[in-house]
Amino acid sequence: MNAIRNKVQLIGRVGQDPEILNLETGNKLAKFSIATNGGYTNAKSEKVETTDCPNIVAWGKNAESIEKYAKKGKEIAVVGKLTTTPW
Repeated sequence: MNAIRNKVQLIGRVGQDPEILNLETGNKLAKFSIATNGGYTNAKSEKVETTDCPNIVAWGKNAESIEKYAKKGKEIAVVGKLTTTPW
């Protein structure tokens, strides 16, 4: 059985410069969003374009790479797992 059950791959443009937090443990945390494009054809056969902006959180070495390379408007690919936050 495949050990990876929750895997997400997204390609999009960084929405704003990432927020980088230096944690007390010495690790880094990066928070940002990316704009992903998609679309569908509606019942009238019209093409409808959509844009989603999921929030991304990166830790440790991934956060260091985000800090170094990801700036607003830059196209990036993100691979990770999907999580939700209950309110």
